[in-house]
Amino acid sequence: MTHDPALDPAVLQKSFRAAMGNLAAAVSVVTTIHDGGPHGTTVSAFSSLSMDPPMMVVSLDNTSNLLAKIDVGSRIGVNVLAAHQDQIAVRFAGKGDDKFLDVPWQLEDGAPALRDRHAWIGLTVDRLVTAGDHTLVLGAVESADSSEVAPLTYWQRTFGTHQAF
Repeated sequence: MTHDPALDPAVLQKSFRAAMGNLAAAVSVVTTIHDGGPHGTTVSAFSSLSMDPPMMVVSLDNTSNLLAKIDVGSRIGVNVLAAHQDQIAVRFAGKGDDKFLDVPWQLEDGAPALRDRHAWIGLTVDRLVTAGDHTLVLGAVESADSSEVAPLTYWQRTFGTHQAF
C-alpha cells in the first residue's frame, strides 16, 4: 500500500495507531529519582541504540510527568517487566504519586530498580530530542542485567508474553 497524500490526516493517524498496536512490544517501567523521591511511568517504546558506546533510546510523551523530572545528566532506569508484572505496568501507566506504594524496589545506578523484573538497564541521560508529540531520551548505558524470567509483552491492547515454538 502506498501513501496517498490526499488521505485525511485523522484517517492516517488512526491507521498508524492500529498498525503500531498490532506489533508486540516489551513493557518497561522507566524510573528516576527527583526531589528525593521515586518517579516512574510505563513505556513500550524503547530500544537499544548503539553498542559502541552502549546507548538506549526511550520515547516519552511530551506531557509525561516523568519527562518533566529528567534532564541531561539525570539517572534513569529501564525496568523491563517480567510476565507476572502486568499489574505494575497498569499502575505505572496511570497518574498519581503513589505508584511505588507496595512495589518492592531499591536504588541501583542512581535510579529506582524494581524487583523481580525481566531485565534492568541503568542509564545517564545524554540527550533529549523532541520528535512530534514525544521526546526521545538518549541514554548512555551504565549497567545492565537480565534474568531467565519471561518478559511481559503488549499486543493488541493486551498483556502476554513470548512463547517459543
